[in-house]
Amino acid sequence: MPDIFDLPRESSASFIVVAMSGGVDSSVVAMLAARTGARVVGVTMQLYDHGEAVQRGGACCAGQDIYDAKTVCDRLGIPHYVLDYETRFREGVIEEFADAYAAGQTPIPCSKCNQGVKFTDLIAFARELGADCLATGHYVRRIENKGRIELWRGRDPARDQSYFLYGTTPDQLHFVRFPLGDMPKAEVRALATEAGLIVADKPDSQDICFVPDGDYASLVKKLRPETAAPGEIVHVDGRVLGEHGGVVHYTIGQRRGLEIGGQAEPLYVVRLEPAERRVFVGPRSALAVAAARIDGVNWLGEGQTRVQAKVRSLAKPVTATWDGDTVTFDSPEYGVAPGQSAVFFDGERLLGGGTIIATQAAVNAEAVAA
Repeated sequence: MPDIFDLPRESSASFIVVAMSGGVDSSVVAMLAARTGARVVGVTMQLYDHGEAVQRGGACCAGQDIYDAKTVCDRLGIPHYVLDYETRFREGVIEEFADAYAAGQTPIPCSKCNQGVKFTDLIAFARELGADCLATGHYVRRIENKGRIELWRGRDPARDQSYFLYGTTPDQLHFVRFPLGDMPKAEVRALATEAGLIVADKPDSQDICFVPDGDYASLVKKLRPETAAPGEIVHVDGRVLGEHGGVVHYTIGQRRGLEIGGQAEPLYVVRLEPAERRVFVGPRSALAVAAARIDGVNWLGEGQTRVQAKVRSLAKPVTATWDGDTVTFDSPEYGVAPGQSAVFFDGERLLGGGTIIATQAAVNAEAVAA
């Protein structure tokens, strides 16, 4: 299947490096690569201390996953390398994740990881080996259009991962391949079963890879103890409603776990002030955001003024206007928070995106309090 990889020369003379997490997706990519007749090498990043990694169930690039990736490579008859990226990952992803939470933001570490160790570093390694391309198991489509390489959403909406890849540069896009972009997950598992891969029925990783149990607060408290300091829960109208056990337990848009019962209407976290240890809550109308200022924007397409903007991975893109600094939504968006990624599309095509650094409320505080 050489057309899937868009190899620059005869398949038998080509060299493909496959980024392997130990899951079914990247394992099937390795299998498809091997079937082209090209020279293929599987590479897995070790992102955790080995002793810790062995015990991390449900996380990618952990002990069991490295073993699974090697087992798949052995079955396919291709070499498998393990790269130690523990320090780089800790400093570039985990520490920044903790810093963002400590600042009252809602970080998206998967985007940061893709922009760093998973693309920048792996591409550099693959090029050092002399590879023609790096192939990954992401569900996105790489499409050549009039001589320009574009990144499109995955064909299967339930699996599309384009939101996390907005930071991919044009140069990287020329080198990376995404063979699964046109496939539904069921077909990928069927291919793994047909090939006898041990990961055919392996569950997908859940949550953030370095927090496989979903308990972000425990990790952040360990790294940034000050986030566990108690403080006030304040209504946007100024009333103090109670106390909290640390801002680390709260994110913008949160409704559950506020522990301030007896209120006349449902309340949501609408603002965090970590330095003052205050958590502000209010009605849903207080969550309405008219616009957001974006930093670190990366463009894969042309810088359009009319875009479809997506501010959460599971949210539907909404129509908006981009002025080069701020995205203004045609209708108010809810639960938008600094630290999240704002990603821009033109239909199925990914245009680019950046990090939200500030939001503009659609309803002023006086109107909410009234």
